[in-house]
Amino acid sequence: MLHLQHLHHVAIICTDYAASKRFYTEVLGLSIVREVYRAERDSWKLDLALQGQYLIELFSFPGPPPRPSRPEAAGLRHLAFAVADVEAAVQHLARHGVTCEPVRTDEYTGRRFTFFFDPDQLPLEFYEIG
Repeated sequence: MLHLQHLHHVAIICTDYAASKRFYTEVLGLSIVREVYRAERDSWKLDLALQGQYLIELFSFPGPPPRPSRPEAAGLRHLAFAVADVEAAVQHLARHGVTCEPVRTDEYTGRRFTFFFDPDQLPLEFYEIG
């Protein structure tokens, strides 16, 4: 029987490497573990961590195809980040020029959440855990 241990990482392909690197490091506050340029692929690979936990691989590739549609395209729907205070997180993003959807309440858990987008319109969520 297969025994998964934990989610290792999420891979994201961006269209503007500099903008996405700034967003994930300066706006969301993820730390850089490693950054390499792969000349044979004309591609950057940026490994990012959150509080020391390896979390995201950010890739750049020349001319990646756009996401088919949103928000209900088949495949990955969104990435969710846990926050202590969703309103404070929304205000932080607003100071960086990032707009969030109105805060909603999960009808099953009673927890508050909101959605926003990275520079490539990848849907991201803040989910309040208190």
